[in-house]
Amino acid sequence: MADARVARARAVTFDYGQTLAELDHDFLAARVRIFGGELDAQASRAAGTVAWEAYGAAKSLGHAAAWKRMMHEFLRAGGLRPSFGAAPPDFAEQMVQELWLAQPAVNLWRKPIPGMFELVHELVAQSIPVAVISNSEGRLAELLAELGEEKPFRVIVDSGRLGIDKPDARIFEHTARALDLPLSEIVHVGDAWEADVMGAARAGAQAVWFAPVDQRALPRGVVSARDATELRSVLLEDFGLGLENRA
Repeated sequence: MADARVARARAVTFDYGQTLAELDHDFLAARVRIFGGELDAQASRAAGTVAWEAYGAAKSLGHAAAWKRMMHEFLRAGGLRPSFGAAPPDFAEQMVQELWLAQPAVNLWRKPIPGMFELVHELVAQSIPVAVISNSEGRLAELLAELGEEKPFRVIVDSGRLGIDKPDARIFEHTARALDLPLSEIVHVGDAWEADVMGAARAGAQAVWFAPVDQRALPRGVVSARDATELRSVLLEDFGLGLENRA
């Protein structure tokens, strides 16, 4: 039986970063090396919680500023150092800027999260419309094409092209219009509490918080899932998505 807090949905929208794909720290270390630095990818990877907290704290300054704050934390944790010689005082700032300028063409978020793209394909095979809503740098469609994963998505909404960032309700409303569905019949899946969960909820959509277990209370219309397997169950059981549940 579906959770009383949620209603049946007819389409699913996904955040991209940390939902469909995550930061590839080995790739990040390789990019840092191109720009004259060295980075411990394993140590950088371990700083995920702190780095994303920095992103959230700076989100009000805009996506670019928040991205740079987050990247500073990853580089600091990874022990960023120059490949040769002593580090200038602003070495970290220079590296962050180089990575940011290259990000639209060489996106660092390219490591698929296990099972997520497979779930997208399963939904599409069941004639369920899917879309992406991402705070990105303007070339998300190209990145998905590079990964061979652009075709399943009926709509790809990139804040860098639209000029509106989550959690602004207008980005969710734009997507709903493109899907030709009311927001109340869309469930949005994302890892960011404010941008994805609260943004979708305030806009009138339902939401799945794609995150590790957290003790905070979830508002009506919101459930949580820790991985692709749990998300599949939530979409089927809580939101009624699946061939066996469709008229």
